[in-house]
Amino acid sequence: MKKIALFPGSFDPFTNGHLQTLKYADPLFDQIYIAVETNTQKVGLFSFVEKKEMIEESIADLSNVEVIEQPGKLTVEVAKKLNAQFLIRGIRNSADFQYEADISNMNHTLDPTIETVFFIPPKHFTYISSTMIREVSSLGGDVSNVVPAPVVKKLKEKFKING
Repeated sequence: MKKIALFPGSFDPFTNGHLQTLKYADPLFDQIYIAVETNTQKVGLFSFVEKKEMIEESIADLSNVEVIEQPGKLTVEVAKKLNAQFLIRGIRNSADFQYEADISNMNHTLDPTIETVFFIPPKHFTYISSTMIREVSSLGGDVSNVVPAPVVKKLKEKFKING
């Protein structure tokens, strides 16, 4: 049986932490879908099309990964539709762990056949968040060491930053 995983997130923007999580997961699964979802708790900076472009450029060396849109659907429903048996999640700290454990338990309640696989990034990625990157970038700060190059380019365009 093919091992299929779903990596859901708002990815607004995609970070080196997200990329590292994918690199950890890549050899474990036959197919990985990155589901760019609409987070109802957050106001988005980038459109789905912009996010898809940035992510695809950032993961060009990963052959078994595909970016899909997931607007307003339960993650387990999307996983079922894709025949995914696993959800991929990154955990940066203890607060993430509790939050992700709660979501994992709810997902397992909704569909007991889907398991969540957690990945812990290297410590130099544990402080990175998309929210922080948007804030720093909007004020002209250099985020090139925490996001892939295609994301740096789009952030500069979005905030009209030279350089």
